[in-house]
Amino acid sequence: MPVSRVVTVVLLLLLVMLQYQIWTGRGSVHRVALMKTELERQRETNAQLEQDIARVQSEIQDLKEGVATVEEKARYEMGMVKPNEVFVQIAH
Repeated sequence: MPVSRVVTVVLLLLLVMLQYQIWTGRGSVHRVALMKTELERQRETNAQLEQDIARVQSEIQDLKEGVATVEEKARYEMGMVKPNEVFVQIAH
C-alpha cells in the first residue's frame, strides 16, 4: 500500500471519529441545543422569581413604614372594622 493511501485512510478515520464525537459525544450538537433550551427556561423562571421577590420586599417595606398598610390589609383580607363602623362588602 502506498504511503499516500495510508495517509488518506488515516485522515478519513480521524474525520469519522471527529464526526462521531460532534454528533453523539458529550458536547454533541443535540445536547448543546437541549442545554440552551433548558438554560432559557431557567432564565425565565429566575426572572419570574425575581419579580416575586421584589413584590414581597415592597410589601415588607410598606408594612415596616406605616400602620395604614397594616390597617388596609386587616380590613381587606380579614374584614376587620373599627368600633361604631359598619362594614359593607359588595361582591361582583
